[in-house]
Amino acid sequence: MATIGYAELPVPGGGDAPQWPGALAALATAIDEHLVQHAANQADRDSLYADAPLHTVVTADDSTVWIKTSSTENLWGTVYEPPGPWKPITLADGVMSVGGETAEYRIVGKRAYMRGRVGRVDENPWHGTGTVIAPTPLEARPAQRATWAGGQSMTGDPVTGVCRIECGTSIVWHSQDGASGGIWVDISGNYWLD
Repeated sequence: MATIGYAELPVPGGGDAPQWPGALAALATAIDEHLVQHAANQADRDSLYADAPLHTVVTADDSTVWIKTSSTENLWGTVYEPPGPWKPITLADGVMSVGGETAEYRIVGKRAYMRGRVGRVDENPWHGTGTVIAPTPLEARPAQRATWAGGQSMTGDPVTGVCRIECGTSIVWHSQDGASGGIWVDISGNYWLD
C-alpha cells in the first residue's frame, strides 16, 4: 500500500479493493497519533493517554497544551498553560496595601509574579533597610533568593525612587531612601522558582 505526507498515511490503491475495511482501519490508526487529543485536565490526560506514542499532543478544557516527550514513560512537556489566578499576599504585621493596589501573586509555569503597593499601617514613612513586607507564600518561594527593583514614593533627601525587593522565605524591602524615608513601596516584579 502506498503512503502519503509527512505522516506517511497509508493510501489504498486499486489493487487493495478487496481489503478496503483493513485499509481504512490502517488509515484511521495512522491518523490517530497525529490528531490533537482532548482531556478535561491533567489527571484525565494521564488516565487516557499515559500509553500514547511520543509526540502526542493533548489539549485541556482550560486551554493547556501538552506534548508527550517519552515513548516509554508518561512524561509530558507543557507547550502552553494559562496564567494562574492572582492570590492575596498575607502581609506582615504593621503593613497594608495602599493606593488601591492589593498585594498579590500568581504562578505561571516556573515563574512567580508579584504586584501591589504597600505601606505602613501607621502611615509613617519606611526607613532604613531590611523591612519584612510579608512572608513569601509557600508556592511562590524561589529555590534561590530572588531580587528585583521596586518603586517607592519619592520623598526624602536625597529623593530615591527605586528600592530593592528581595524574596526568599520573606519578601523584604531594602533602600537607601534618604532622611525622610518612603511612604509606600511597589512590590511588582517576577522571578524564577527553580
